[in-house]
Amino acid sequence: MNKGNAELHPKKVMLLPSEFKRRAKINRDYVISLKSENLLQNHYIEAGLKSWSHKPEGIHWGWESPECQLRGHFLGHWLSAAARIYHETGDTEVKGKADYIVSELGRCQKENGGEWVGSIPEKYLEWIAQGKRVWAPHYTLHKTFMGLVDMYKFAGNEEALAIADKWANWFHRWTAKFTREQMDDILDVETGGMLEVWADLYGITRNNKYLDLIERYDRPRLFERLLAGEDPLTNKHANTTIPEIHGAARVWEVTGNDRYRKIVEAYWKQAVDERGYFCTGGQTCAEAWTPKQILGARLGPTNQEHCVVYNMIRLAEYLYRWTGDVKYADYIERNLYNGIMAQQNPRTGMVTYYLSLHPNSVKQWGTPTDDFWCCHGTLVQAHTLYADLAFYESKEGIVLSQYIPSKLKWQYKDVPIEINQDFIGFWNSSTYPLSRIKVEVKAESPSEFTLIFRIPWWVTTTPTIEINGDKYDLKQIEIPGYAKIKRVWKNDKVIITFSTNVTLSPLPDMPNMAAFMYGPIVLAGLSAEKTLYANGKAPHEMLRPINENRWDNISFYTVDQIENFKFIPLYNVIDERYTIYFPIK
Repeated sequence: MNKGNAELHPKKVMLLPSEFKRRAKINRDYVISLKSENLLQNHYIEAGLKSWSHKPEGIHWGWESPECQLRGHFLGHWLSAAARIYHETGDTEVKGKADYIVSELGRCQKENGGEWVGSIPEKYLEWIAQGKRVWAPHYTLHKTFMGLVDMYKFAGNEEALAIADKWANWFHRWTAKFTREQMDDILDVETGGMLEVWADLYGITRNNKYLDLIERYDRPRLFERLLAGEDPLTNKHANTTIPEIHGAARVWEVTGNDRYRKIVEAYWKQAVDERGYFCTGGQTCAEAWTPKQILGARLGPTNQEHCVVYNMIRLAEYLYRWTGDVKYADYIERNLYNGIMAQQNPRTGMVTYYLSLHPNSVKQWGTPTDDFWCCHGTLVQAHTLYADLAFYESKEGIVLSQYIPSKLKWQYKDVPIEINQDFIGFWNSSTYPLSRIKVEVKAESPSEFTLIFRIPWWVTTTPTIEINGDKYDLKQIEIPGYAKIKRVWKNDKVIITFSTNVTLSPLPDMPNMAAFMYGPIVLAGLSAEKTLYANGKAPHEMLRPINENRWDNISFYTVDQIENFKFIPLYNVIDERYTIYFPIK
């Protein structure tokens, strides 16, 4: 039950064949490949159900090793991903594995005395209360909470909710002994999404203990500065605060307290609107927020942490649902192509923690069982998002938000309706590429509603629309960034054509350093940094297309340069050395 009034509501859909579905399948196969006993290893150890005198073969290592203070964080990500995979696809193999893991967490909880089900000891929290240095225990514990709650929300597992609810009693009792100032000191050590999970559990149970926990896990040292219009972000660790803002967003949704919505809006203003971002959509260097509009000096091997990309997409999705503002959907699209997809190895499914924007970069890929960075966790969640971002319901009808090949089954005034969207790509000449979206509507009986198409930022002219082969007169764009078609639908086919082109995306503080983009897709030059000469040419004339097969997977060569070289979509780079920003003369 939401107290906040959202403009748009995401709809459950199924992915159709495309690069998005292929990436999701790679991710699913990785999720199912991990052994349950290894996923549970740290929870078993904490509950006294397992111990070793040597390193067992196949044990999860890196940040999941029993000696790491973040041990156990990955299982929560895994459960969240598994729940969403089942929710979208009905994959019973994934659900069966996830249900078993939840039952084993219940066994761990019983062995721990009936409440605690963490992968780390309770004393880690006592240590931070005493001012001792511990590596983000709240962050680690939140992941297990998140996984349990998502297993209830998306996979219908009642035991997961019961485990989380019992565990919350420990936190309710523990936090009651601290003053506000003491809690603020505790919460200055990275809390992850604890506030969001308390809001989620309040929304599910309406138990007042979660209102107490929401109040106790409020972050006045961050939130009040945002409300005062200050910038608390520059040069600060980015991913510490984004999950806390997710918490504020969810609190607004379940309580209707406008203070929390204002906090979220103020954060976006500071983090995105005023700060700017790289051509990819990323905004960080070495996990810290860049200074506002000063990005050139921050190009390096540690740009764009995957966790930040994933969590900022989630934040944008909150704001998109609330407002319907196209800028949030545009931001999501840019980060899907040039973050989520660009930071997943398209062969192995592994993640690169950072996406380097330094000249002559190479992506550093993780391994299936030896790393388990924080970004390894958001990796498995990120590739479950595609279907949920494609279609939204509004008061008028259906919004096509992201152009991801997918199928929506919808009920409108008790009439079953199916809406499919897919890509059609072609070029009408060597210099003017077009992207075309085919949408098929099948209604069991004639139904009048509105189809609303997002007009992306990269579209160069007014879109053209055909319905059943006849041109549709788009008289005006009633909402900025959208085209609307209201009609009686039965069995209809719509083709919407977006003109686009190769464009330059300069750095705000170094306008002569620019990246090439094709629509929303960043192009990576397979070269070390070289000065490129425009010689009076427009950006799309500086590159000539090759491999003219699909609009989202085209390649280019430079034209009339001292040494010509190839550009490919950044998300297709695997082991090649690449450069994103080039000096342009």
